[in-house]
Amino acid sequence: MNSVQEPAKLKKINLLDFDRKGLAAFFVALGEKPFRATQLLKWIYQEGVEDFELMTNISKSLRSYLTEHCCIAAPDIVIEQLASDGVRKWALQTHCGNRVETVFIPEEGRGTLCVSSQIGCALACTFCSTAQQGFNRNLTTSEIIGQVYVAQNRLGAEAKITNVVMMGMGEPLLNFDNVVAAMNLMMDDFVYGLSKRRVTISTSGVVPAMYRLTEVCDVSLAVSLHAVTDELRDQLVPINKKYPLKELMDACRENAKLAPRRTVTFEYVMLDGVNDSLDDAHGLIKLLKTVPAKINLIPFNPFPNSSYRCSSNNRINQFKTLLNEAGIVTTIRKTRGEDIDAACGQLVGQVEDKSRRHLKLTMMSAEHAA
Repeated sequence: MNSVQEPAKLKKINLLDFDRKGLAAFFVALGEKPFRATQLLKWIYQEGVEDFELMTNISKSLRSYLTEHCCIAAPDIVIEQLASDGVRKWALQTHCGNRVETVFIPEEGRGTLCVSSQIGCALACTFCSTAQQGFNRNLTTSEIIGQVYVAQNRLGAEAKITNVVMMGMGEPLLNFDNVVAAMNLMMDDFVYGLSKRRVTISTSGVVPAMYRLTEVCDVSLAVSLHAVTDELRDQLVPINKKYPLKELMDACRENAKLAPRRTVTFEYVMLDGVNDSLDDAHGLIKLLKTVPAKINLIPFNPFPNSSYRCSSNNRINQFKTLLNEAGIVTTIRKTRGEDIDAACGQLVGQVEDKSRRHLKLTMMSAEHAA
């Protein structure tokens, strides 16, 4: 995409903002048949065609209308980094001048794309670098699915995106409608055709939106837990003050009812001396006793001015052993892309902070140092 043309394109209707249902409604409003949506999706996402005049099974008059009034505009890649372990990170420019980051993680037999949902994040989790940057706005549907679109086009035949995790910048459930529309596109057979088991949405615990999600979009759920008491979780994940652990666990149990043998993945960052005691492990076992669960232990990835340290390998392994012995499937997330700051919790875009959190944190740090 040519960023110089972006302002002109924004005066047009960006067709990347529609899932199939929305696109069908758009064509019906034009007096066209709903199946035009399927045709267009295949041209854009499966054939990689952006010139409407080349979409030969669409009538000439409709092609002319689309050329005049519509566009296919994804974010632009402004920086691309390749880590020593093969992880790729892209900084993508949005139309407002802010940047978000998207990460591709290659593994044997699969390729996972970590996608952002917001510019910055409003939740202020204390162990996350992204959260320290403040918050600007929600990404549009086109800016979310556009990350997949741009990444797959960039990778070409070299690699295929088989999994998408909504674990990049932002809290996905605070951008509900745009995220759901983008995930619908990811799973659409005429777009990327990903299985619902291969699209994962991660939340810090926006409980009302979790219930709403179970009603409209069946994807895999991951919950950023990180503590087993409300007292500690209030500090680490401040949204817990609004939706405490009991409410969160109730919502997780409801999600697990969607399908037989369904489990919820709980993410637990390992912070030395904070949440990594064996008592914490026993507390986690008790907390998840009635929730079909998998646990992903995440070694803390440091960032500038953070007061936390990562738990020792020995403690992480002890923690894992206790959980496994209790019958809970537990894995330790392998740190990937650390040398380009692409690891979990390290994503930092270019954010014009409308929340002014970054300024407040800077002033607090200066006062503490004084």
